[in-house]
Amino acid sequence: MGNKDKRVDDYISKSADFAKPILNHLRKLVHTACPDVNETIKWGFPHFDYKGMMCSMASFKNHCAFGFWKAALMKDAELLKSNNENAMGHAGKIENLANLPSDKIIIAQIKEAMRLNDEGIKLPERKTADKKTEITVPDALATELIKYKKASAAFNNLSPSHKREYIEWIEEAKTDTTKNKRILTTIEWLTEGKTRNWKYSKK
Repeated sequence: MGNKDKRVDDYISKSADFAKPILNHLRKLVHTACPDVNETIKWGFPHFDYKGMMCSMASFKNHCAFGFWKAALMKDAELLKSNNENAMGHAGKIENLANLPSDKIIIAQIKEAMRLNDEGIKLPERKTADKKTEITVPDALATELIKYKKASAAFNNLSPSHKREYIEWIEEAKTDTTKNKRILTTIEWLTEGKTRNWKYSKK
């Protein structure tokens, strides 16, 4: 059997009132779909592990997020990626229970994530950029960095690999709308002193 972590109870109790029913509902669905799940807190927010990392949830000032560790390998990968453009997780910005997919869909996604872990399927390794390659900052990002001094300073202090993570993420966008959203998110995260993959960074 799995386990519940009191730290997750504490996390939910300290979240905004709008977030509590959302987090409690997601938590219930995860345990319903995966009775052997183990709760924990990683990088400051609740994670649900099953034979490795499986999914996570988080609350912010005005929305919640819910995401899968191996979303890129799931059958709804493109939809999950699309939802991820505007929020950390894979269900978009969840402001109330009505924003969530149906329980049936979420449970099916959790079971698919379980299967990936059951079968030991791993995420593909990211291609390592050539360390000697010169870093070229996209003009649109450079323009925004000029406007936001704190973000600019944070970007300049990043290691070359962390700079590339932001730049590659921006340049991988398929539309100008998506690219602009990613640039704004980059400025926001840099202002908060975060790297591109801050949610996966160990404290």
